[in-house]
Amino acid sequence: MQWNDHSRLTGQHAFLGASKYHWLNYDAQRLADAYMNFQAKEKGTRLHAFAAECITLRQKLPKSKKTLNAYVNDAIGFRMDPEMVLYYSENCFGTADAIAFNDNLLRIHDLKTGAVPAHMEQLFIYAALFCMEYHINPKDIQFETRIYQNDDIWIENPTCEDIDPIIEKIREFDKVIADLKLGAVAVA
Repeated sequence: MQWNDHSRLTGQHAFLGASKYHWLNYDAQRLADAYMNFQAKEKGTRLHAFAAECITLRQKLPKSKKTLNAYVNDAIGFRMDPEMVLYYSENCFGTADAIAFNDNLLRIHDLKTGAVPAHMEQLFIYAALFCMEYHINPKDIQFETRIYQNDDIWIENPTCEDIDPIIEKIREFDKVIADLKLGAVAVA
């Protein structure tokens, strides 16, 4: 058999692909809704890449309360680094949209481009991962976390009482997963 050459599609997935077979059960409206959601996610990915490039180049956007502009300009103003991976183990790591650690203050900012309400717990996990990776006791530093979404900024200042339990849960659950990978079946 001489197969047609589709090498340009290697690693890609079609929206109506076999691995996402649930569309077989959709009506036209459900398909349209799913496709629009897919398009929004793709736009969000591109906006994150654009924002990271602006921050890296220290290229501010016009001053505005618009989500993207405020996020980029604040990250530049606070001398933050974009898209930083925070790593504890193969089982637990994540990428902070923008992060800086100066004068014992850890800043973590997150850009949300979708309509689904954001949750600050995500940023608290990043804070815990930072403390674990860089061996910093949460009691010894201050935190500021920000979510930029829907032309608004949500700011919180978690404390060690917020971060310590997350660190403990990460350690506990990482061990459970490691044991499961080794074939251990006992989970308390």
